[in-house]
Amino acid sequence: MDKIQHKFVNVGALKLHIAEIGNGPNVAVFLHGFPEIWYSWRHQMIALAGAGFRAIAPDYRGYGLSDPPPEPEKTTFSHLLDDLLAILDALSLSKVFLVGKDFGASPAYLFSILHPERVIGVITLGVPYAPPGPSMLHKYLPEGFYMLRWKEPGRAEADFGRFDAKTVVRKVYILFSRSELPIANENQEIMDLVEPDTPLPSWFTEEDLSTYGALYEKSGFRTALQVPYRTVGDDLKLPDTVVKVPTLLIMGGKDYVFKFPGFEDLIKSEKAKEFVPNLEVTFIPEGTHFVQEQFPEQVNQLILAFLAKNT
Repeated sequence: MDKIQHKFVNVGALKLHIAEIGNGPNVAVFLHGFPEIWYSWRHQMIALAGAGFRAIAPDYRGYGLSDPPPEPEKTTFSHLLDDLLAILDALSLSKVFLVGKDFGASPAYLFSILHPERVIGVITLGVPYAPPGPSMLHKYLPEGFYMLRWKEPGRAEADFGRFDAKTVVRKVYILFSRSELPIANENQEIMDLVEPDTPLPSWFTEEDLSTYGALYEKSGFRTALQVPYRTVGDDLKLPDTVVKVPTLLIMGGKDYVFKFPGFEDLIKSEKAKEFVPNLEVTFIPEGTHFVQEQFPEQVNQLILAFLAKNT
């Protein structure tokens, strides 16, 4: 961890934080999910550097050590895609691998469609690719589903606001480590789904939690609630809807994402290859949504094998 370096890249008026390690000619850029941050890739970054790759993990605008945008409520996925392009240009990276987890899978997939000349291959964890379109979650899931609750302006702010940032991250990590979708009752908030005495997952330490807590204490949750939860379904005006670069999807067998409507069929059938023809899917049977932190050695081996095959 001590060898991971930190710097800031100017993107417009914002200073965006990046963590990096390694100095090989082949580069992987890691894109975090929620409630994660660059730190969620620590195991993968160290492993890649040890294998001769350069690993870079930014904090999105409004997350962690990166500056918040002046109007967080106007942030969109397009801003994240533009930021990624600006980071690659600032670091003089002509072509990279993209590794995305949770909602970070979306900018990885989408960037490869918008800028195929800049992407060697894509690895995603926990979320399959589906062409962007209006969200249909409200048609299939109850109003207490966490994404529907967090989409509602003010609802999550009030819920989260009862706790410090470290406690919010703790509760979300516990929730997302389960195999069931987080759904609250009508008179219950999402944070109340986790009892105060619920233990952390065995692979997630109090030190890890303190690191996340401090970073979210700095950034707050304004931008995090906007992107992804309040921008799902935005029209990105893509020139194409097919991910053409080599792609690896790593899924934990116990990931709650399998319970999203249609996702298990998409992941386990050949349907996914309609839009990602060069797709390989790998399962880690006991893995949860945080498979890269839970089983880092297995995930590292899968990533390194993919990089070696496509370098």
